[in-house]
Amino acid sequence: MKYILFTVFLVFYTFVNLSAKPPYDGTIWFFSDVINSNDPTTFQELIFIGQDNREMFDRRKGGRWITKKVFLFSAIYEDRIIEFQVNPEFKNSDNAFKEAIFYAEAIGRLPNFLLTNVKTVWIHKGNKSWGGGNENFLIHTGRSKEYISLDIVEEVFIHEGGHTSLDWNWNGIINKTKWQKAKRKDKKYISDYAQKFSGSEDVAESILPWIAVRYRLERISKKDAEIILKTIPNRLKLFDEQNFNMYPLVDR
Repeated sequence: MKYILFTVFLVFYTFVNLSAKPPYDGTIWFFSDVINSNDPTTFQELIFIGQDNREMFDRRKGGRWITKKVFLFSAIYEDRIIEFQVNPEFKNSDNAFKEAIFYAEAIGRLPNFLLTNVKTVWIHKGNKSWGGGNENFLIHTGRSKEYISLDIVEEVFIHEGGHTSLDWNWNGIINKTKWQKAKRKDKKYISDYAQKFSGSEDVAESILPWIAVRYRLERISKKDAEIILKTIPNRLKLFDEQNFNMYPLVDR
């Protein structure tokens, strides 16, 4: 079954009982150095394998499922292969390759646990939000300009990986009952975005701060560390208990 992907921007929201003002509006905007281009990547090689029809989700024109004869690449990583499907609007395989290899390398900087369910990557033009879910990462290259300028490409992928590989809505490994229990104990949300879209964004908004305080403490301010630890301690503990595969953030 296919669903419209969750993203870092949604239109509708639901009200929640935990009403305290969160410390951040959205976590990707505040932790730009959790992973950067100097960090190691598990990406090894990108191989063009031709063109074939693939069904993809495209956010343009209100969001729709489309089937096109796309440019196909196999992105080879140390522990997995991910198929990159690039919209034919990029005209030729060379242009498609240039787009795909940039994102392939960035995705390889994510800890392995966030790629557990990622099988494909869709790349389109257009200034629309990226997305996670459907065993996939969705990329619109028009929005990439903003993410690149703010140096948050990897951080956005962390958020989307939270959807694809962790969130129970997408058959992720986080247990919904345990998460709801931890949320009730915390009594707060880490961001406005998590609060407004509590059923879909809380896990994805919380995973980046968890990585920041547990593995990149030297890259965030003392104030931010204190805020995270104080605001969502029980969610952090639940993440701790998962024994995530953190490579390549840490050595094997």
